Amino acid sequence: MKLRDFLIGVATGLAAAIIIKETSERISPFVPANQVLNNVKSEFKRESSIDGSWIYMKTEDFYNGITTIPVYKGGISRVHDGELESFEFAADARTGVIVDLKKI
Repeated sequence: MKLRDFLIGVATGLAAAIIIKETSERISPFVPANQVLNNVKSEFKRESSIDGSWIYMKTEDFYNGITTIPVYKGGISRVHDGELESFEFAADARTGVIVDLKKI
């Protein structure tokens, strides 16, 4: 095997790896679940401290009356005015925007 052929093979492999990486990032347009949870927590922290939080890392379908969108579901608990409050939320997986918030 000639050195030239070997280098062409290496260059082709590297180019293919870069193209596959860039394409996979574009195909998966979802915001990471941890980033969504951190954004929700920062909004809640404006009013009072957070006692606990969770998010389900897998997307679920959510029907909002018009269309079905992929969402992350999660929850926040906090102490507000001396009382424990718990909330469940659904956040759009593409944008991170909260589409449903319920006090439980």
